[in-house]
Amino acid sequence: MSDREGYAGPSEKVVKPLTLEALAIFNAAQARTGVIYISRIPPGMQPAKVRHLMSQYGEVGRVYLQQEDAKIAYLRRKFTTTKKPHFVEGWVEFKDKKVARSVAEMLNAQPIGGKKGTRWRDDVWTMKYLPKFKWNMLTEQIAHEAAVHTAKLRVELAQSRSEQRDYMRNVELARILDKRNEKRKEQGQGPLEPFQRVIKRLADDEDGETSRKPGKRPKAVEIARSAQLNNVLGSIF
Repeated sequence: MSDREGYAGPSEKVVKPLTLEALAIFNAAQARTGVIYISRIPPGMQPAKVRHLMSQYGEVGRVYLQQEDAKIAYLRRKFTTTKKPHFVEGWVEFKDKKVARSVAEMLNAQPIGGKKGTRWRDDVWTMKYLPKFKWNMLTEQIAHEAAVHTAKLRVELAQSRSEQRDYMRNVELARILDKRNEKRKEQGQGPLEPFQRVIKRLADDEDGETSRKPGKRPKAVEIARSAQLNNVLGSIF
């Protein structure tokens, strides 16, 4: 997985090709595994601690905790003294799905417990066994969510760049218009109509024409609109 901070599992090793016999053994072992979902991770609890607590009830395979939203994490680190990553939900894989089911039923809505004075003693587990859910389904889900998030960021960045270009263009047009108006004032001429007002008036005229005559705009209106806009731009530049 890409999010290594939220992962607690066997150390990475060089992967060697499996023989058919070894592959059959591996698939059988995967079929026996069970996964529980923890809908809330107590504040400050790390993957290694979750593994330690769950290992008291059975053999644990892999543990993955989802970190909090990046914006929330930034604000928390900025305005609090807690710098370690916080996690909001998690998945724990047990080697035996019967054990996983029993653990979820036994611990759900129960206090975490521990020695008196420990940090999470009075916190409560919220967990559920996921029938027919395997670890590869989780990795596929995480990869899909990451791809969706990346696509969303691309759209937002493209929109931001477009808005920035429009803003800079309007700023430059306003600057040029101010300079032209200063020269016209020195020559005793009236000021030019603000560029934004011209564009808005043309858009309003276009909307009114469309509402009166649905369908394609008449060619005369297109020619008049184009000529009026060119006239304004020509007077500015």
